[in-house]
Amino acid sequence: MYTFRQLIIRNALLALVFILTTGCFSIVTLSSLLEEKNNQHIQLVNTITKQLSISHEPHQTAGVIASVLKHSSHYNILTISDSTGEILNNEINNTGLVIPFTLPAPKIINSKGLTITYQLNFARESRLVLNVNLLLLALVSFLIFFAASMSTKRHKKVFNMISNQIKKDFAIVKSHNSKENEPVISENIVEIPELKQGIADIKQLMNQQLENSIHLEKEAYVDQLTQLDNRNRFVQFHEKQIMQDSPVKFGVLVIVRCSELQTINQIHGYNEGDKYICAIGNIIKKVISTYLDGRLFRLNSSDFSCILPNIKLPQAENFTSALTAHFNQYQQASELDSVAYSGLVFFDKTKPLGELLALADTGVSIAQTQSPNAWYSEKETDIFQQNSSHYGNQNWRQEIDSVIENQRVTLLLQPIQPTGRNSKVYSEVLARFLNANDEVLPTTSFIAMSEQLDKITIIDKLIIDTTIKEIINKNMLDHSFGINISARSISDEHFMIWLERKLLREPQIAPRLIFEITEYGLQQNIKTSKRLIDMLHRVGARVTVERFGVGLTSFKFFRELTPDYIKMDSSYTRNIDDDKNNQYFLRLMVDLAHRLSISVLAESVESQEEKHTLEKIFIDGCQGFYIGKPMPL
Repeated sequence: MYTFRQLIIRNALLALVFILTTGCFSIVTLSSLLEEKNNQHIQLVNTITKQLSISHEPHQTAGVIASVLKHSSHYNILTISDSTGEILNNEINNTGLVIPFTLPAPKIINSKGLTITYQLNFARESRLVLNVNLLLLALVSFLIFFAASMSTKRHKKVFNMISNQIKKDFAIVKSHNSKENEPVISENIVEIPELKQGIADIKQLMNQQLENSIHLEKEAYVDQLTQLDNRNRFVQFHEKQIMQDSPVKFGVLVIVRCSELQTINQIHGYNEGDKYICAIGNIIKKVISTYLDGRLFRLNSSDFSCILPNIKLPQAENFTSALTAHFNQYQQASELDSVAYSGLVFFDKTKPLGELLALADTGVSIAQTQSPNAWYSEKETDIFQQNSSHYGNQNWRQEIDSVIENQRVTLLLQPIQPTGRNSKVYSEVLARFLNANDEVLPTTSFIAMSEQLDKITIIDKLIIDTTIKEIINKNMLDHSFGINISARSISDEHFMIWLERKLLREPQIAPRLIFEITEYGLQQNIKTSKRLIDMLHRVGARVTVERFGVGLTSFKFFRELTPDYIKMDSSYTRNIDDDKNNQYFLRLMVDLAHRLSISVLAESVESQEEKHTLEKIFIDGCQGFYIGKPMPL
């Protein structure tokens, strides 16, 4: 619907076009009439001069001609001169309204020795044209405001009728407690086509707005993979249902951490990782359904949180015990080292959310040092005064020291399949760490805590030592093996010296070892990284830059470091058969890497389609769940 201002502007533009068109037409018509009048006047002058005889007194003759002409027409200019150029009569009249661009030029007539120069005065005709145009402008302006006012009044009337009817219909819906979201349309409205269409348009707009609101809320508060409430909803629930006045006076917060997610993503692929997360979510959902008002949220990629309102820790421990039983069953069916660990903490309205999460996280850390899928109930309530946040770290320190002292590490081997006869690849060594009961500790957590507690360099040495011993004991000198090194280790001067001496003492083993270092780790210190690679090449070993493509590495970087392999990050290889952009990028990377004599590997290959696409791009080797599962070394 147009506003009053819009109607005024629209009508004014139309009127302007009309006035310009009419004005131009009237001026053209007037010019034509004036030209015709000039022609008639020429005939008149010729007739008068022919009837008069030119006497010996030209002044008298000129006066007679001027007198006769002035009685017949009005002039702006009237000049009569003889053959010598002497002016016999001269009259100029500059008064009166004229239209300049329609005024004919002065006319000159020569007759019987006299020269008559004149320009007719059209003041009367000009004034008539001006008055007609002013009258037309006033009439059109009146019509503009009148039409705009009438249209606005009509539109307001229709809008008010629709608005009043919608209010009545909503009142009817409310009075009848209708469960429908759509307004009820009365029979009177249906009888008016315009109002019916207006109601339909408004209903459609309302439905679209409702759908958009639902979609935005789902994106903001619902996890896309599990369809559970996400961290935003968790924070909102804590603020509105726990901190404010509500039936929830106290309860227990449970954090469940999916400890094998990163390992599954790396070995089996992201699709299997998604299935694993969904399975854990369904298990927790099933167990929590037996608890009144229990709520389940997915906080991040690997963590779920449960809120059990108005129950004490002993009751919540029954909940986590039931979870552990289900996790153990899932572990046996899935052949995993572990499934998930849980940490519990009691809360009331006095405890801030950050403190609760820190305590629950500490409980998870402690649980991970115990048996697979264990839980731990964090009973300390003052994280700052009692320093209970370090209790989990202390448990991990003891566990890591125990693994190092007793060398409780077992090795798995995952193959990399070459895509051509001339491609030279290797198998990657994967380390698993055992506790005192020979149960596998969560690998991701173990490595992360080793980094945090500054034990990762010792762990890298343990893995390298164990790998070399296994190769020698099993006489596997005809194979090549990839070993991961942490970024912190390559920056450690003592580790560099130890590694060089170790490889020099094993001249037969060194050429069979390929050390995998992340792109990020190499970028942290280019000078140190170059020294490491030069040392490894000097002793006969090789280097792989893994997780390539995550950073912003330039090829100048690779020309300086000269690695032997780059292993593309899984984000580029996943579903590459359907991703044209990644296909183009990988084709470019392979071409440039081959020009630098660098082999290109792909990880997380999960299907025949992905493998076939990578082969067409001339990738040198593929690794992933589809190629081969990790097997004991």
